[in-house]
Amino acid sequence: MKFAFSTLGVPGLPVPEVLRLAVAHGYHGVEVRAHPEEPVHPGLSPDERSTVAAEFKAAGVEILGVAGYARVAAPGADEPVLDEIRDLVGLARDLGAPFVRVFPGGAEGQSEADADAVAARRLGTAAEHAADLGVRILLETHDSHRTGADAIRIIGPVGHRQVGALWDVMHTWLGGEQPQDTYAALSPFLGYVQVKDIASAEDTTPLALGAGVLPLAECVEVLTRDGWDGWLCWEYEKRWYEGAAPLAGLLDEGRAHLGRLLNDSA
Repeated sequence: MKFAFSTLGVPGLPVPEVLRLAVAHGYHGVEVRAHPEEPVHPGLSPDERSTVAAEFKAAGVEILGVAGYARVAAPGADEPVLDEIRDLVGLARDLGAPFVRVFPGGAEGQSEADADAVAARRLGTAAEHAADLGVRILLETHDSHRTGADAIRIIGPVGHRQVGALWDVMHTWLGGEQPQDTYAALSPFLGYVQVKDIASAEDTTPLALGAGVLPLAECVEVLTRDGWDGWLCWEYEKRWYEGAAPLAGLLDEGRAHLGRLLNDSA
């Protein structure tokens, strides 16, 4: 497996500094948070996109994915959501990133059946555009669909190879799902896995990997047992928790911890 970290852990950090961290601490890739407050977002010009792609290539670091905020199950008209996904897919194509992250985003009071159907319809439409550009759209286990069993109700009916799953291990754990059950649901569609750690269900302030309660060892063991060899991406949510320790000082031990989990599960 290859290791990456998300720029959510280093909010606002310029691309050259992100790359210096990745190279210095032995990470193979970076998940880029695509938001207007960040250096990389869909509003970049073609020249700016080319510059970012060239910087990553020169550093020998891969852009694992573009982490967007489109909410595919949200009530309302389809077109604004589809436009947002198309913009993210176009950015990913220009950067050479294989994946785009989207959220479920079902609303309170919306029926489960409606949320599933709306999300599947939109993803099915967006998949055709993504296929043309060689990008895969991944639905993250999050918010209204936080478990693998929830996510598969959307992904399964879409039935398109350009639509897959992103396993966020915190949300499936918060949803009460065991790692083996999450993997069983998502494995045919799994793009990559977001790892992290927290103190408890009540305190989700990000911690160093291995310092909290999330079942990281079990998750890695499930993946290893099946021969899965994709990306483990550390999503350290520093942007939402200003008091959390800086990610830069945790990266070495985080990579070492993931390496130990892989060795122990081999």
